[in-house]
Amino acid sequence: MIQSKVLIVDDEEKLRKLLSRIIELEGFEVHQAENLKVATKKLAQFPIDVVLCDVKLPDGNGVAFVEQIKLAHPTVEVILLTAYGNIPDGVQAIKNGAFDYITKGDDNNKILPLLYRALERVQINRSLVQHQLDITTQVDGFDQVIGQSSPLLAAIHLAKRVAPTQATVLLTGETGTGKEVFAQAIHRASTRGKQNFVAINCSAFSKDLLESELFGHKAGSFTNAIKDQKGLFEEAHQGTLFLDEIGEMPMELQAKLLRVLEVGEFLKIGETKPTKVDVRIIAATNRDFDTTIKAGLFREDLYYRLSVFEIPLPALKERMEDIPLLAERFRVQFATEQGSKVQSISKEAMEALQHYAWPGNIRELRNAMERATILCMHTVIQLSDLPYEVQQQYRPEREGETAFDLASVEKRHIQRVLHYTKGNKTKTAELLGVALTTLYRKMAEYNIN
Repeated sequence: MIQSKVLIVDDEEKLRKLLSRIIELEGFEVHQAENLKVATKKLAQFPIDVVLCDVKLPDGNGVAFVEQIKLAHPTVEVILLTAYGNIPDGVQAIKNGAFDYITKGDDNNKILPLLYRALERVQINRSLVQHQLDITTQVDGFDQVIGQSSPLLAAIHLAKRVAPTQATVLLTGETGTGKEVFAQAIHRASTRGKQNFVAINCSAFSKDLLESELFGHKAGSFTNAIKDQKGLFEEAHQGTLFLDEIGEMPMELQAKLLRVLEVGEFLKIGETKPTKVDVRIIAATNRDFDTTIKAGLFREDLYYRLSVFEIPLPALKERMEDIPLLAERFRVQFATEQGSKVQSISKEAMEALQHYAWPGNIRELRNAMERATILCMHTVIQLSDLPYEVQQQYRPEREGETAFDLASVEKRHIQRVLHYTKGNKTKTAELLGVALTTLYRKMAEYNIN
């Protein structure tokens, strides 16, 4: 996983080191600069995501520096820090493009939450920029959906049928099955393909923050709302908004979303006049909506509006024949990104990938291939480069065994299901369709620990 990079600009060395330590403990890569000259060099040298910058520096003013940063690095977000709160400076900072403006000391507890919010905005900004690049190079909207298995081709067929329409789409399936890839493909193949594709994970925000992110707010509607803020619905106007993990959306916001779907308008926080938008919604969930609705956690009327066209995405264990194609695509991707000399995957390693149950689906396979590409010391990825759990589940055929040897096939199948259930024998017996006592007997017979 690529670490997010933060640049701290402050002439006080002790404060720089303190903030660096706090932020590094959260898993970020932190760079430091004591003045604007050094900060400018760091921004050119490293792909910085967020800048924490003091207002008063030896060689200039942080408020003016915000404008320079946004001109040279439009997707970078800047949080200004000042020892003395100054309303005119704060207003000017926001106008120049700062993400926020806070006072040192009193607001230290706000830095990390602000940092995470700023990073969300960075990801949105970069996805918009990337989309603008993509629309000039992408021809087939589904060129990023990899695989030839029957379950996947069935899902692609449904997606291609609905893409040219304006229908709301609900993508269902286990976590890690590639819902956002499908959503992007549907968008690119639609009549809105040249407009913005905006994505948000509904489970990543509190209720209040999610409402602000989706619908925007007016200046003064709550603390620190210094200026009007457009929400993602407005960012996605005439394009597509992808609502991932829609089942996690708080009930209070579901009514607001339903109104957008029904009449194409909503109220910003602090606003009394509705805002009109033309947005296509693609939603995704790994939840069972029947259970969620019965539990009173999701509106039934909203579900029916979202599920106008539902597309179930297959789990990786249902399309094992696609693993070689996916693994090779990831090998090429990570070898290119890392400047690696890895050129292929060994037969043994590929067999191990095909024998593993992949409870984390495509996302887990992608992570496994990224790890293997990093660890590989030669040009061919070996079994030893794969994650331990993948190695453990793989057992090559021994002499005298064949794929048609019933005992060896049965043993391997039991091992795969045990691994999938993380050792839960009751669940394993249920999935295998046998009594629990039969499972224990078979485990003893095949010496399965």
